[in-house]
Amino acid sequence: MDIKEKLNSDLKQAMLAGDKARAETIRGLKSAILYAEVAGSNREDGLTNEKATAVLAKEAKKRQESIDAYQQSGNHDQAEAERAEKAIIDAYLPEQLSEEELNTIVEKTCETYDELSMRDMGEVISKVKAQAGPGADGALVARLVKDRINS
Repeated sequence: MDIKEKLNSDLKQAMLAGDKARAETIRGLKSAILYAEVAGSNREDGLTNEKATAVLAKEAKKRQESIDAYQQSGNHDQAEAERAEKAIIDAYLPEQLSEEELNTIVEKTCETYDELSMRDMGEVISKVKAQAGPGADGALVARLVKDRINS
């Protein structure tokens, strides 16, 4: 079952169960995917599962940024609401790789370079993300690569 079908199915279940928060979040996800389809001129064909997953990951990142901002401003109720939405979105995303797993990939990738410098950082990050797939947190990958280069 692809992501759009799963979202449609889960939206129906949420509506039947009267779970307004879940239904609203899923509607927002469907809207984000539709927007990406229209923006990419893919409305007829739809997005691939990989691209739809990327859209959902972007939405999860937005929620995390909102959580951080609300926490800093002391608005804990709104932060909890965003956290609940993020939990719903995370259910549709592939499981994230642990820091140790990513560190292993970073080490193997860095070993292919004779001399590693900050100029290589972007290239290394892209290679690590390509190997790790959608289960890699970009910020964590960047931090690990930077730490490895500076060590």
